[in-house]
Amino acid sequence: MKLNDIASVSGKGGLFVVLKPSRNGVLLESLDGQKKRLVASMNQRVSVLEEISIYTTDAEGSVPLADVFLKINEEFADDPGVDSKSSQDELYAFLRHVLPTFDEERVYPSDVKKLVSWYKVLLANFPERFTESEEEAAEEAPVEEKKEAKPKAAKKEAKPKAAKEEKPKAAKEEKPKAEPKKKAPKAKKEE
Repeated sequence: MKLNDIASVSGKGGLFVVLKPSRNGVLLESLDGQKKRLVASMNQRVSVLEEISIYTTDAEGSVPLADVFLKINEEFADDPGVDSKSSQDELYAFLRHVLPTFDEERVYPSDVKKLVSWYKVLLANFPERFTESEEEAAEEAPVEEKKEAKPKAAKKEAKPKAAKEEKPKAAKEEKPKAEPKKKAPKAKKEE
């Protein structure tokens, strides 16, 4: 299971597996023991874990959540040592140990609580996620290079198309404009 298949819904606790899109929104299934299904409408904010990152003070500005989960797994394995009931100082000390460059002004204690609870849910439901990620990252690196090569070729193709589009415009400008048609005089009404 990849992180782009797992989502969080604002106003709802826990994590959800994205099953499929529907007319009214997205069909989701909870990752808790109930396996409850719901449709997240267009009005609800659904955040896919792959797109979430944590603010840092370094040049990049943020670190993807997947990288943070892997660091937590390397350092703490099954027990991160904190939970959602831990104090603010304990939560920040935990995150400082895992990610020393996180931005304390923009990362709130509630964010760290979510991070810890999401890590525990993912570890309970998808423990293979943390063992396969390192292998997948090595396999995806060559694929990303190929993807980068394709847009360069597409840019070269785009330039001749732009030149072709300009020629017809120039041809239209060279044609003399026809004089506007004169309207016929209206017939006078006889009384």
